[in-house]
Amino acid sequence: MARIDLIDVCKTLTERDAAPSGAGRGSTFSIQHLSLRIPDGKTMVVLGPSGCGKTTLLKIIAGLIPPDSGDVRYDDVAVTDLPPGDRRIGMVFQSYALYPHLSSRTNVLSYFLFRKKTPELDALAKVKYQRTSELMGVELAYLLDRKPTTLSGGEKQRVALGRCITRDASLFLVDEPFANLDQALREKYRVNLKILLRQFNITTVYVTHDHHEALILAHVLAVMNRGRIEQVGTPEEIYDTPKNVFVAGFLNLHTGTPPISLIDARCLPEGLELGNTWVGVRPEDVQMSPEGRDGSVRGLVADTLRLPLEHTTLVTIRVGEHEVHAQTPGDENHRPGDQVWLTFKRYHLFEKESGLRLRSYDGALAHP
Repeated sequence: MARIDLIDVCKTLTERDAAPSGAGRGSTFSIQHLSLRIPDGKTMVVLGPSGCGKTTLLKIIAGLIPPDSGDVRYDDVAVTDLPPGDRRIGMVFQSYALYPHLSSRTNVLSYFLFRKKTPELDALAKVKYQRTSELMGVELAYLLDRKPTTLSGGEKQRVALGRCITRDASLFLVDEPFANLDQALREKYRVNLKILLRQFNITTVYVTHDHHEALILAHVLAVMNRGRIEQVGTPEEIYDTPKNVFVAGFLNLHTGTPPISLIDARCLPEGLELGNTWVGVRPEDVQMSPEGRDGSVRGLVADTLRLPLEHTTLVTIRVGEHEVHAQTPGDENHRPGDQVWLTFKRYHLFEKESGLRLRSYDGALAHP
């Protein structure tokens, strides 16, 4: 196992697309002054939209891309100049990266294939292979004599994961391995991977844009955007106390519903006290009533959407120029045009210019 530290890491990448004239047109992406600690023996999921730098960050940790400045440390030892092959890492790529001319069995053992043969290495290979086979069971066993060209996407993923496990790794780096699988297989292998990581207790960095996947796998979550780590914490900490508007709007615990609604604080009865800010409220924290009460906000029902599997209805309410989404029991009946009054059980206050969260309110009680 290993604790990983990235200290003030900077990296600028330029991609060039060849134009018909032969000239190049480049787009630049940069990671600037990024610092991050990945705890020993835990699974950290780096969650962010496509193009935010997740895979670049993973490659910097692996040593596949050198940082322009800053340090990468494994257990307080600088490895910035250490080749990838000497870092004791196991990687699972979105593209699987299997050797097409070798059998699946040989792919699983490929770490040992390219090392000098010794009796000790052969014994270690047998032990690792046996353990991998026991952990992954029949789902790997029937694939071992087949070549990758004959395997489906899900089967290739199993072989790639088996190869990662068989290697004598102190760190797993996993790059969206389920992105090419259908929904049923994704659900299945997320759970399988969670079990495997728990059994190995190995430090793991897993990158994804899928918040549902992140919530299943993460001990610690790092939300990334535009080359920056916006917030680090447990999924519960980040959901309950988001650092800014981006984090609040990106992490969603409820499939099928908007994560948060933003309205001008001046729409609330106490708006003058809240200043020129945004109020952010999650659908589960909005209470609807046909009659006004102290502290409530008037709105008009704009639309409804039933979510049968969750036994709820998502109601969209117009409040001035803004929309508020409320999650209500499925048996409640609301129609477009109905007047309703809203109270917020819990809400966040965000600075308009920077988007930073200033404080949160549980009812009338404010807290940092």
